[in-house]
Amino acid sequence: MAEGPAYRIETPRLVLRCWIPKDAPLLNAAIEESLRHLRPWMPWARDEPQTVEAKTRRIAQFQEDFDAGRDFVYGIFSPDEKRVLGGTGLHTRVGADAREIGYWIHKGYINRGLATEASAALTKVAFLVDGVARVEIHCSPENLRSAAVPRKLAFTHESRLHTEPDGLEKMIWVMSRAEYAGSPASRCELRAFDVDGSQIL
Repeated sequence: MAEGPAYRIETPRLVLRCWIPKDAPLLNAAIEESLRHLRPWMPWARDEPQTVEAKTRRIAQFQEDFDAGRDFVYGIFSPDEKRVLGGTGLHTRVGADAREIGYWIHKGYINRGLATEASAALTKVAFLVDGVARVEIHCSPENLRSAAVPRKLAFTHESRLHTEPDGLEKMIWVMSRAEYAGSPASRCELRAFDVDGSQIL
């Protein structure tokens, strides 16, 4: 098992990395351009739009949590890192030996398989770098694009839950460490780097 966390992950079409303060204008623009697309599915989008200054503060919190090992939020960037294509994360809210992958994609880049590519990469990192036993993806059953991602990666649809306080239904998709070996995620091409830029995967 490589030593992490992975601060930067490179796939054939994407760079996933920890947000930094200079990303705030790009992040703000990407969210504002995608608000109509995001609001039905992302509770946090209801509080948008926000100022660049607010995004800078939020990114500082992302960095603090990343460095402390509390949560791992990534930006999804074009290979030249001049465009924010979305956001994702390896979230720790599902337990100490598990990660939950979340994702959103800029409205201009949907239907290109980018959420699947990012999720495959994070699944691989979760098992090979973070060493967890389980990875989950949660989504609304009405969000067909989002639900297609775990299906493509051979996650198992485990259950449906009603969330509080809004009572909305969500699907729980899971993959165990044993299932990972034969999954499409195990064949994902990537390079991963630690906080110092040393390659760990």
